[in-house]
Amino acid sequence: MTTSKIIIEHFHSLALENNPLGDPDTRRVPVYLPPGYDETKVYPSVYLLTAFAARGLKLLNDDFWQENIQERLDRLILSGEIQPVIVIMPDATTRYGGSQYLNSTATGNYQDHILELVSYIDEKYPTKQNPSQRSVLGHSSGGYGALCLGMRHPEVFGLVAAHAPDIYFELVYQKDFPEFLKFFDRAGEEGFQHMLADPAAALERGISFYALAFAAMAACYSPNPESRWGFDLPIEPFTGEIRPEVWARWRENDPIHLAVHHEAELKSLNLIYIDCGIYDEENLLYGARILSKQLSEMGIPYIFEEFEGGHRHTEFRYDVSLKAVSTHFGNKEPTN
Repeated sequence: MTTSKIIIEHFHSLALENNPLGDPDTRRVPVYLPPGYDETKVYPSVYLLTAFAARGLKLLNDDFWQENIQERLDRLILSGEIQPVIVIMPDATTRYGGSQYLNSTATGNYQDHILELVSYIDEKYPTKQNPSQRSVLGHSSGGYGALCLGMRHPEVFGLVAAHAPDIYFELVYQKDFPEFLKFFDRAGEEGFQHMLADPAAALERGISFYALAFAAMAACYSPNPESRWGFDLPIEPFTGEIRPEVWARWRENDPIHLAVHHEAELKSLNLIYIDCGIYDEENLLYGARILSKQLSEMGIPYIFEEFEGGHRHTEFRYDVSLKAVSTHFGNKEPTN
């Protein structure tokens, strides 16, 4: 039986040079080459985006209870359930945990980083370079990134699959505001600055992960180079009152608002796949329902599925999305 290969690319990104947080501009990017890989043939490609505070390498971790992504892809390809594909697993993490795959003056140009990575992969590997043969797929923040990349760059990614993506920010993020407020009450501005300077140490001291995630999202959605922290908070840290002008900037990045301004781009996509567990702990089910309703009203074809499960331990859903992507790629054999 032929076996697959994992190549770890050390990708130097011009887009990440001199980023504001001083995060590495060279990233380790796993590339999956399917069983029977033949560099004289060309393959469709899948960009698999991880959730917040994770990078592509995590997808390869050994897990006692389930397959890692290489084992899953091998099974699906060797059984004929999906066609051979090249899968790329980017690293878009920041010191704060994640970038939401966006460009931000507070974190760096991570959307540009992904687009730059596509060009690098297409030059080095035998990939089909039509957007109809290139998919972006992800979970949680990765699902959010997949939707944004598909809406903003359908000339690059013609197929989008999003598992439990960050949608409907009112329910997704506002529930975490009290965690940040409690942290800020105890730590004050100085403690907040210490957390931003060394998040890993702050987590070791027992601060709430959601307090850090809140700050990370502010860096992504409401950057401000004139601010002390490089971004604006959407709430007053003493009273917890919403700052409408800042919250409006967050909402502009919400897929249910982005969709209104990217109807033509959404219509051009070959596949829009969305799913979410009915017990999702981050309240993401409702945003997924809203977006699916919007797509229906726009007359845009899509696949939306709800399933028994929560937000975590849902890797089994990759079977469903990868099969949908493979079907919409069309031809099941790599071509010369």
